[in-house]
Amino acid sequence: MDTHAPDPAALAGRVREMIDSGRLNAAQAVLAALTRLAPADGGTVALAARLGIAAGRLDDALAALDPAIAADPADAGLRRLRADVRHRRGEHVAAAIDAAEAVALDPTDPSGKAILGVLMHELGRPLDAIACLAEALGAEPGNPAFVEALAAAQAAAGTLDRAAATLATGIARIPPAPALRNAAMLLEIRRRDFPAAVRLGEAARAAGAADACGFGLLGHALSSLARHDEASAAYEEALKLAPEDPYVRHLVATAGARPGADRAPSPYVRAVFDGYADRFESHLIALGYRIPGLVRAALVGTDAAGPLLDLGCGTGLVGIALADLPVGPLHGVDLSPRMLARAAAKSLYAALHEADLLTFLETPGPDYGVIIAADVLCYFGDLAPVFAAVAPRLRPGGRFLVSCETDPATPAAWALGPQGRYTHHPDHLRNAAAAAGLGVTTLRPETQRFQNDAPVPGLFGILTR
Repeated sequence: MDTHAPDPAALAGRVREMIDSGRLNAAQAVLAALTRLAPADGGTVALAARLGIAAGRLDDALAALDPAIAADPADAGLRRLRADVRHRRGEHVAAAIDAAEAVALDPTDPSGKAILGVLMHELGRPLDAIACLAEALGAEPGNPAFVEALAAAQAAAGTLDRAAATLATGIARIPPAPALRNAAMLLEIRRRDFPAAVRLGEAARAAGAADACGFGLLGHALSSLARHDEASAAYEEALKLAPEDPYVRHLVATAGARPGADRAPSPYVRAVFDGYADRFESHLIALGYRIPGLVRAALVGTDAAGPLLDLGCGTGLVGIALADLPVGPLHGVDLSPRMLARAAAKSLYAALHEADLLTFLETPGPDYGVIIAADVLCYFGDLAPVFAAVAPRLRPGGRFLVSCETDPATPAAWALGPQGRYTHHPDHLRNAAAAAGLGVTTLRPETQRFQNDAPVPGLFGILTR
C-alpha cells in the first residue's frame, strides 16, 4: 500500500474548510485534485456544487449536479443542493420539486425540510411553509436560520404575535445571533410599535449582538419617535460597522450626521421596497395615500393618449387607478423586484422593467404620451437630472404628472428629511422644469398622505412638453 497516496476524505475535508473560510481559489485547486481521485463520487459533486454556490457560479453548480442526480436519483443530499441552486436562480417551482424529493428520500434531514419551507413561503403557501419549518426547527432548535424563516412564514400568514414569540424564543436560546434580533426589530417596525423596536435594539446593543443592520433599524425606530439625536447616534454606529454600505450611508445622511447626497442610493431604495412589498398597499391605504386619485382626476376627460410610463410603479397602485381610462398601454419601471412581482400579478401593465429610474429614461426606448412620477421624487434631491431625462421621452404635448413633499419650515431648494425622503420647494420644481424645457401647467399644494395623524404637505404638478 502506498502510504503517500492522497487521502480523498482528508482532501474533501480541506475543501470544505476552504469554502467555509472563503478561500475559494485554493478550494478550487484542491477540489481538482480530489476530482481526479474520485470523479464520480457524490461527495465530490456536492463539494463542486457548494463551491459554485459560494463563488456565485450557479450555472457551474447546476452543470455538476444534473448528471450526478440523473445517475443517482435517490441521493437526497444532491437533490437538496440542486433545490438550493434553483432557488438562487429564481426557479422556485423546480426548486420546490427537488426539495420535496429530498425530504421524501430522507425525512429525518431538517435542512431539506427548511429549504422546502422557505420555498413554500416564497410560492405564497405560508401554512405549508410553517409546517415544514416547524419540523426543521424542532429537529434543530439552535439553528437561527430556521427560527428566522419560521417567523417570516408566520408573519406572512398574518400571525404576527406568533412570529414575535418565535423570534423571542430564538433570541433567548441563541443570544449572539444578530439576524434574529434584527428580524424581531423589523417585525415591530412593521407593526408600528416603535417603542418595542427600540427596546429590542437597546437589548441587542447591551448584549453585544448589534450589527450595522441592527443599528440602522434602531435609528429608524428612534427617528419614527422623533428622537432624532439618538437616531443620529445609532446611524453613526451603523456607519462604523459598515462604512462602505450605501444603505447605511444614506441613513446617516438622513439623520444629518453626514452631508446628504442629491439622491437616495439605488441599493437603499431597492432594500427598502423589497422589504416593504408585502405590506406596501395596505400601509399606504391606511395612511390615506391620495396620489393615485389625483393622477386619475388629472387624466379623466382629457385627450391624453398612451403609452403611459409609471416611474417607480411599485405594486401598481397607479395602474389600478387608471385601469379603465384610455391611456394605455401602461409601462412601469421600479428598482424592487418584489414590488414588480406584485404589480405583475395585477395584469395591468403591458411591460414592467427592473431598473434605476434615470438609467431607464436615458436608455433609448419609446416616447410616451404620459409619464407619471407618483411619490418617487422624494428619493431625489436635485430634480434637474430627472426632469432633463424625462423631457426627451415625452411626445410633443405629452404630460408629466408629479407629486413631491414640501417642508414649509425650510426655504432650501431641497432637503433630506428624517425618514430618508427629500422635500422640495415649489421654486425648485419650476426651475428644474424650465431647464428641461417643460412648461408648468398646474402646480398646487396637495396633502400627500397622513403620517402620525398629521397631513404630509406636498405639491401635485402637471408639466407639459
